Amino acid sequence: MKIKLLLLSATFLIAFTYFSYAVAKEKWVKIDFDTTVKLQDHIQRRFDKYFSYFSLIGSVEVTVLFCVIMALLSLIRFRWMAALGWLLVLPASLGEVFGKLVLFHPSPPNFMHRAVLPTNLPSFYVHTDFSYPSGHQTRTLFIVTILACLLFFKIKDPFLRLIGIGSLGGFAFLMGLTRVYLGEHWTTDVVGGSLLGLSAGFFASILILRVKRV
Repeated sequence: MKIKLLLLSATFLIAFTYFSYAVAKEKWVKIDFDTTVKLQDHIQRRFDKYFSYFSLIGSVEVTVLFCVIMALLSLIRFRWMAALGWLLVLPASLGEVFGKLVLFHPSPPNFMHRAVLPTNLPSFYVHTDFSYPSGHQTRTLFIVTILACLLFFKIKDPFLRLIGIGSLGGFAFLMGLTRVYLGEHWTTDVVGGSLLGLSAGFFASILILRVKRV
């Protein structure tokens, strides 16, 4: 089973690389703009506050802290490889930052911004020149992928497994939706972040899960 997880990780990494190349060639500019406009036209402004606060869950402070706590819990149980797996959120985040520094992909213009965030979290004051990929989505999919793998391998009841994984998928989708609707990222940023997070999450699952080799 570890080989299958490794293949999934490699597949999503290749997909992320190819998709990043397409984004760099500006093949999705019109789709990006049209999607944001349609979302902002069809979702009422009264949701701005709720979406903004929901997006805090995907902030670097919250997500990295969660992973660090999980790593510490693994260390307490002397599961060294599992701890290392959870800490892979750090290189995944570095990969996201690297993309924002080198890939020319300007973020949505100011008139599209709808975030309402009265917060003092440091990450909201740090900005890069470009927006690809979404860090919120990268870290969210990293965590969601690991939790989904845990449910898949640990829960025997197929109904409970479906409900759990479906809920995690809905959470990840909603996080991506808030990124685009709030004008913080383009759709391509969210897709790229999802692919990167899935790749890192499946690789981390190899270290975290106790699954048999097949």
